Amino acid sequence: MAVEAMAYARAGLIGNPSDGYFGKTISFTIRDFSAKVSLYEHPEVEIVPSRRDRSTYGSVRELVEDVKAYGYYGGIRLIKATIRGFVEYCDQNGIVLPSRNFSIRYRTTIPRHVGLAGSSALVTAALRCLMEYYEVDIPKVVQPNVILGVEARELGISAGLQDRVIQVYQGCVYMDFDRAVMDEHGHGRYEEIDPRLLPDLFIAYRTDLAEGSEVFHNDIRERWGRGEEEVVQAMKDFAAYADEVRSLLLANRGGEIGPWLDRNFERRRSIYTAMSPRNIELVERARGAGAHCKFAGSGGAIVGTYADEATLERIRQAFKDTPSVVLKPEVALA
Repeated sequence: MAVEAMAYARAGLIGNPSDGYFGKTISFTIRDFSAKVSLYEHPEVEIVPSRRDRSTYGSVRELVEDVKAYGYYGGIRLIKATIRGFVEYCDQNGIVLPSRNFSIRYRTTIPRHVGLAGSSALVTAALRCLMEYYEVDIPKVVQPNVILGVEARELGISAGLQDRVIQVYQGCVYMDFDRAVMDEHGHGRYEEIDPRLLPDLFIAYRTDLAEGSEVFHNDIRERWGRGEEEVVQAMKDFAAYADEVRSLLLANRGGEIGPWLDRNFERRRSIYTAMSPRNIELVERARGAGAHCKFAGSGGAIVGTYADEATLERIRQAFKDTPSVVLKPEVALA
């Protein structure tokens, strides 16, 4: 028996990073980049290393360049944590797994450490494989919680539910993580939005950045946990921006959402005092070319709107002399 599953990269359109703080967000998935996991029956449980797990190099310089590109951690830790999380979910819910082992391998095209949710995509794809292989049906609304548990509890990655929700549902989703809803149901309220209501969007990311979301988020989480008024209010503001953009999209006025993306970035900038100058430069270059934009995730990539093809070309030219990629994303439908 062999199974294969895929999960796409995502871009946080509006509201992030309030998803980890009982806020609201809108995100969409991008077909341009994906994580794919393959699993087939095997005498033992075997995790096959990918290129990002390599430990043999031709020289120390080659090792240094590899670390710059992919960081110190590959995907094996994510696969291991997913398997453990899946087994624990089954144990907690009285699901008896058949005695059947497997070999599992992965490959991913999602740029690493630029805030496009590469780690959660890999966990999502692996979980889908395990569910199909063992014929276990985890409710769709619960799957993001399982995935977040894998990353937060097992690996100490500081994050919210947003990435896991959109990668499970795909397409474009409005998410409400109101505390009362979360406390009552154990998950948020998730509303799928027709991706055709989205305006023209672009993604730009740098190829020379590498900073995990756990580094980006930890200080804010501590400040929010202490009840720091400015951080608490900012999370409420992000949620309000998501509500405004949702209303515009549902009214078929997607072309008017750009200024809300700008507000989201400026509000984020007001509380993140150690924001990377190179990340800020991404936004400033795009704005200088006539775009509205914000970080797509934790930094390293931006998402924005543009008025016409001439504006998109100006955006491309603005990044021409930088180690960056600019693309029109293909939204992955549900």
